[in-house]
Amino acid sequence: GKLEGGEIGSTEITFTPGKIKGGTHIADTKTAGSVCLLMQVAMPCVLFAASPSELHLKGGTNAEMAPQIDYTVMVFKPIVEKFNFTFNCDIKKRGYYPQGGGEVVVQMSPVKELSPINLTERGTVTKIYGRAFVAGALPIKLAKDMSAAAVRCIRKEIRDLYINIQPVREPDDQAFGTGSGIIIVAETSTGCLLAGSSLGKRGKNSDKVGIEAAEILLRNLKHGGTVDDSMQDQLIIFMALAKGVSRVKSGPITLHTQTAIHFAEQLTKAKFTVTKSEEEDPSKDTYIIECQGMGMINPNL
Repeated sequence: GKLEGGEIGSTEITFTPGKIKGGTHIADTKTAGSVCLLMQVAMPCVLFAASPSELHLKGGTNAEMAPQIDYTVMVFKPIVEKFNFTFNCDIKKRGYYPQGGGEVVVQMSPVKELSPINLTERGTVTKIYGRAFVAGALPIKLAKDMSAAAVRCIRKEIRDLYINIQPVREPDDQAFGTGSGIIIVAETSTGCLLAGSSLGKRGKNSDKVGIEAAEILLRNLKHGGTVDDSMQDQLIIFMALAKGVSRVKSGPITLHTQTAIHFAEQLTKAKFTVTKSEEEDPSKDTYIIECQGMGMINPNL
């Protein structure tokens, strides 16, 4: 492909796509820039390549303002694979703010087309589990504190479930630099996965990190959607490319999702509608995101 205007200060770009090639691709942010965001960008493209791809993505694996790699593997992966493709994600090394230095290897094969998804039944919460991690110079006690604080917070709302949040210390050969954080996942009777996560940083109390993740999870469980607020916008591009009608029940529509829908409609023939979900009790702030996908066909297969 060709890109013009892709420099700092530019207000306009012109992009002329070329053929999507499989094979081995390397992308290195050189900073703690998120490998998960690199993956988000590349994935819809390599699905429509001519041959399988191996993506070597370097940067931050657990970074602010982006999904943590644990979220990508534990939540994003099983949900996005419902579009009828699979991928493998191997975490070679974890990397944190500010140096980065992490690396993941993603392997995926192209598809002829994507199937639509229907995620409209939330079901009841059957399991809550997660991991609280420290890496580098930080003591495991911080991970234990994050985990314990998160469990206490969830217990106040959900009393009848065993909550298993493992405190772990990342092995030195599998992490670069120093970092800490937590992810907590809730699984439901219909197979939905919703999460809450948070990162530690200098001067931030580890109890606070745990409580923050727990509160995000509880908020996501309260709205009654089948996906959490972070998953919402990540599904839009796949819904737009799929062949047929996709439906997802979610909580309040995020600004990220509104933006993704806006551009997906501009760039494809996909049509989205968002309606307030009526079947619930009115106290729940639930919406249905529906999309008539464009039915992208892989010309190479």
